[in-house]
Amino acid sequence: MLFPAGERSVSPQPALYCGKRKNRVFRTGGVKMFVGQQLKWHAIHQPDHIITSYRGKKMTYAQFYREAINVAGFFQKKGYKKGDIIALFLHNSDVLLIAYYACQLGGFTAMPVNTKLAPPEVQYIFHHSEAKALIYDTRLLHILHEIPREFHQFQDRLMVGGEDTFRAIAGENTDAFMPPQIEADDTAVIFYTSGTTGRPKGVMLSAANVRAAAQIWAEAMDLSREDRVHIVTPLFHCAACHVFSIPAIYRGGTMIIEEQFSPEKTLETMEKEKVTVFFGVPAMYSILLNTPKMAEVDLSYLRLFCYGASPMPYERVRQLKTRFPTVKVQNLYGQTENAPAASTLTDRFAMEKAGSVGQALPQTEIQVVDAGGSPVPAGEVGEIIVKGPQVMKGYLKNEEETRRVLQNGWLYSGDLGYFDEAGFLYLVDRKKDMLIRGGENVYPVEVEEVLYEMPEILEAAVVGIPHEIYGEVPKAYIVVKKGETLTEEKVFAYCSGKLAKYKWPAEIEFLQTLPRNASGKVLKHVLRKQISGV
Repeated sequence: MLFPAGERSVSPQPALYCGKRKNRVFRTGGVKMFVGQQLKWHAIHQPDHIITSYRGKKMTYAQFYREAINVAGFFQKKGYKKGDIIALFLHNSDVLLIAYYACQLGGFTAMPVNTKLAPPEVQYIFHHSEAKALIYDTRLLHILHEIPREFHQFQDRLMVGGEDTFRAIAGENTDAFMPPQIEADDTAVIFYTSGTTGRPKGVMLSAANVRAAAQIWAEAMDLSREDRVHIVTPLFHCAACHVFSIPAIYRGGTMIIEEQFSPEKTLETMEKEKVTVFFGVPAMYSILLNTPKMAEVDLSYLRLFCYGASPMPYERVRQLKTRFPTVKVQNLYGQTENAPAASTLTDRFAMEKAGSVGQALPQTEIQVVDAGGSPVPAGEVGEIIVKGPQVMKGYLKNEEETRRVLQNGWLYSGDLGYFDEAGFLYLVDRKKDMLIRGGENVYPVEVEEVLYEMPEILEAAVVGIPHEIYGEVPKAYIVVKKGETLTEEKVFAYCSGKLAKYKWPAEIEFLQTLPRNASGKVLKHVLRKQISGV
């Protein structure tokens, strides 16, 4: 049975939102629906349409919805209440999305947890959040066994793999589910920040925040039910989840899920699944562009390359546009604290404004302000602040930090940037990443952009190191492309013709890889620790 007894009477009215792309009309539920309600609407109106494809297994909207309400019903029957936190410690799969939607439908708070964290980091998140239940992949038991007290704090633990208690419950077809009244301010999901700037913080996003993010990105990327969105980045991260998966499902599209990025396998999947939208961090595009198979696969269905997490060097954008002239390229910018949704650089300006993170998204305001919170003129660097319905409720159990970053409805992002005269936003760096050399501000991303112009360089990161006279000077960490050679002298010579002298790297170190978190961001604090020895 698709709908539990009595649920039809509380079904949202199917007010329609219509839009057009390529002379085709898509129709979705009412614009006020929360994401769980919207899933149900699709299950009613397009029950046989494919929602997920994972390892050859395809699920329809009706099947997916049925499994989600069965899981929600299980937790309700166990006595869980609205707002109880359910931790999702899972690799990429259709299960993670089913579990996420089970929480949305049941009124629980989903908490996806980074599977690449070390046991003490997972321990902190479990302890700090006081999550009551856990859905976990049995392949992660080696981590959970190292934190036995926190592992056993959960009243219920559902396994994915092995005995697979999750799948058993999802397939039970019980009538236990009773749809709760979802309020706009209910905490729908908690994402713990990546910890690039210190101890992870639990970002609380409301049902209204999640809905706003779904609507904003669906409009910004012109998503429709015909889209087949390829996910290779971690679903436990807000980008893969809230920028792509939830917005695509909100519009009735299909998610093509891979457990992780692998250039050969990813390209094979893109061709086989007729992918229309692909998202990757800039490092992934560097790898793909240097993979011979990319010149062989049929990507004729692809309409959009998206990238985020860090700026894409101009040269990479140029290579993509040259290799795939009919595929649009779009940059996406935001933080976990705004769901994440702040600005986007659309294909129209991909080359002309390369390096920019674009203009404010729908329903969103952005300002660049000085230390006193006053807007600064075009061209002047300041802190980027964001306002919109997607901005978080606050940090879990951290009122002081919440008050610091949320002021008068504005989110103080901690990112430095500036607007040009045409109103395009440029991200300069994190406030803490900026270094001051002898009184001159040096923004590492500016130096990195120049380094990326060198054809031998695959990746580059710049941080400040102590200096007796100047206080700080830039140091560059460089990864050279396979088969290429590069010397310090050649790098110094190139920078001397491109940058003011005070911006030149004072030191260069060649690495095999740069340290990154699961979302693809370079962990500059790890590089700094290498320098300090701490």
